[in-house]
Amino acid sequence: MPDIETLTDEELVALVLKNKDFFTFIIQRYEAKLQRYLKRLGVVVFEDAEDLLQVIFIKVYKNLNGFNSQLKFSSWIYRIAHNETVSFFRARKIRPEGNLIENSEDILPFLHEEFNTDAEAEKSINAKYLKEAMEKLDDKYKQVVILRFFEGLDYGEISDILQIPPGTVATLLHRAKKKLQTELHKKLS
Repeated sequence: MPDIETLTDEELVALVLKNKDFFTFIIQRYEAKLQRYLKRLGVVVFEDAEDLLQVIFIKVYKNLNGFNSQLKFSSWIYRIAHNETVSFFRARKIRPEGNLIENSEDILPFLHEEFNTDAEAEKSINAKYLKEAMEKLDDKYKQVVILRFFEGLDYGEISDILQIPPGTVATLLHRAKKKLQTELHKKLS
């Protein structure tokens, strides 16, 4: 049996297609990441997140044969998670319950670089300010910021997940950064 930890996602998918018992390893690899992503999208009730994860993994399992191995598996599974989350909110006619902005220190280097904050301002940015600034963003901006800075995905992956052109991703990120920068400067002034 191959060392599962060293396999790429695509190699793991190929194994699962040969033997469905390996699907457990996909769940293990993505469960925590997707759970964090769902919370950041606003699914904060634990039971809702668990139910949604189950729906996502069932959908992944059922559609694995249709996965295009030319694409990144991570983009594909995040797109399913994104679409299922949108459907979840739509079906319940509710809006996301806020975005989880934890471990803001992980994003501070990005903020310093991306938003041109000075060192003193960077030190005073905390999760509370970032959460307040994120809540003021339109959903289309929140989605790209979460995928880029909190999930660490590149423009191509974000493009695949949201099914928009990479140029649109860049434009949305640029506008989101300007809006976040304005909000953060208000807090720090």
